[in-house]
Amino acid sequence: MSSTENAASPAPLSEQEPTGSEAVAPEGGTAAAPTPGDAALADATAGAAASDGAAAPEQPADGAPTGDAGLSAPPAGDAPTRDAAAEETPAGDAAADGPTAGDAAADGPTADGPTDGSTSAGPVPAAAPAAVPHPPAEAAVPSDPARWGRVDEDGTVYVRTAEGERTVGSWQAGEPAAGLAHYARRYDDLATEVTLLEARLRAHTGNPSEIKAKAQALAESIPAAAAVGDLDGLAARARAMVGTADSAAAESRAEKAAARAAQVARKEALAAEAEQIAAESTAWKASGDRLKAIVEEWKTIRGIDRKTDEALWTRFAAARDAFGRRRGAHFAALDAQRGEARAAKQELIAEAQRLATSTDWGPTSAAMRSLMDRWKAVPRTGRDGDDDLWKQFRAAQDVFFAARAESDKVRNAEQLANQQAKEEILAQAEKLDPATDLRGAQNALRKLQERYDAIGHVPRGAIRPLEDRMQAVEQRVRGAVDSSRPRTAPENPMVTSMRQAVTKAEEQLAKAEAAGDARRVERARADLSTRREWLAEAERSSSRR
Repeated sequence: MSSTENAASPAPLSEQEPTGSEAVAPEGGTAAAPTPGDAALADATAGAAASDGAAAPEQPADGAPTGDAGLSAPPAGDAPTRDAAAEETPAGDAAADGPTAGDAAADGPTADGPTDGSTSAGPVPAAAPAAVPHPPAEAAVPSDPARWGRVDEDGTVYVRTAEGERTVGSWQAGEPAAGLAHYARRYDDLATEVTLLEARLRAHTGNPSEIKAKAQALAESIPAAAAVGDLDGLAARARAMVGTADSAAAESRAEKAAARAAQVARKEALAAEAEQIAAESTAWKASGDRLKAIVEEWKTIRGIDRKTDEALWTRFAAARDAFGRRRGAHFAALDAQRGEARAAKQELIAEAQRLATSTDWGPTSAAMRSLMDRWKAVPRTGRDGDDDLWKQFRAAQDVFFAARAESDKVRNAEQLANQQAKEEILAQAEKLDPATDLRGAQNALRKLQERYDAIGHVPRGAIRPLEDRMQAVEQRVRGAVDSSRPRTAPENPMVTSMRQAVTKAEEQLAKAEAAGDARRVERARADLSTRREWLAEAERSSSRR
């Protein structure tokens, strides 16, 4: 029977016999299988989904097939071109996991398929959402085909298992080593699928139930696969995944619950912050900006069930609305306060404008200062409005103070003239010489003082120097008068006191005699006699000194 006839009637691996004798060209051999590192770059089933309905692979010039329609597709972008010249896998494997590359499970192998009629090398993992990345799988060590299989003289390929050797196909295309390598690459494809599923199970990516189903299908199909390698070990790894899938699913659910709780906690914290802002904050601008930022952050938090999310949003929205009402009430009160302040400042402006034309400089200056103090006590009315009111108020004050400054200039000129006149009088007074003509100096000084006092005000800074010079002239004249008087020694204070006591005793005696009281008269005379003796003694003592 020819290889073409074999390909037209594929059969399960358990029923096939190494029958075909037609040689397969070596250049039509299977390309190297992708490593797990390459296969992990994308979903292992993305290639199958992308290749549905694709055109049939081209045939090489020598008629050898270029694609293995029965093998499961590797990850998108890494699918190698397969040689179907000598592949044998159970026909039922392709149907277990849906369509494979080129929908070979439904359409069967091409006319140039393998001599043993194989159709699929194992199950294909179901397509996962493109948004879920797979973790990098551990790099698999390429299988040693010589350890796990052989090719006999007639081209029959055997694989060694724990139960003994088993026929997996026939190789008529070249050297036996090339045939072993061909079937070893099939084993590597299966190992890649197992490694990918293990990595997804460990990383909790994808649906654990689906991974379990795929692992179960692999565990059932690997022992009968048309491949050369450690099929028993690979099947054991698949069965181990079936045993751990439930615990992985529980871990996945726990992780999702923890992630959900973390997201709920984040939104609860944001809602609590918004409630605190609504209850306490008076930094209206900064708090309003913070609430806007919370909304943007809120949008990035996902993975919460609708009921909880809506309850948390209701809390946040209520807090935001409460803050808006409190801020609105604040600014409404502020507007009312500013209206009152504006009216008060307009009254101050009107009063300042009435005083602006006054020439009663002293009282009006005090009134203007009082208006300024009252202005400072009135709250602001807002930046723009307050600046305009201030300009009007300041303009009224400037009119008054400019007029007062002009008046001060005129007054200062008069005071400077008065200062000059007083300096001339002082120059004349300082020339007086009381030593030569005391009475003439006194008369001249008196006239100069009258003229000096008749002159008006002088500048404030010149008052003290001018007064000091006049006092110096007065003291010089007064000193000359004092020096011309005879000097007398001052009376002894005791003598003065005694003399006053004698005078008082004489008055007491006169009163007693006028009253006709003999006893009082006698007592007054005795007292008078004693005090006269004390006075005489005090005068004698004073004269001796």
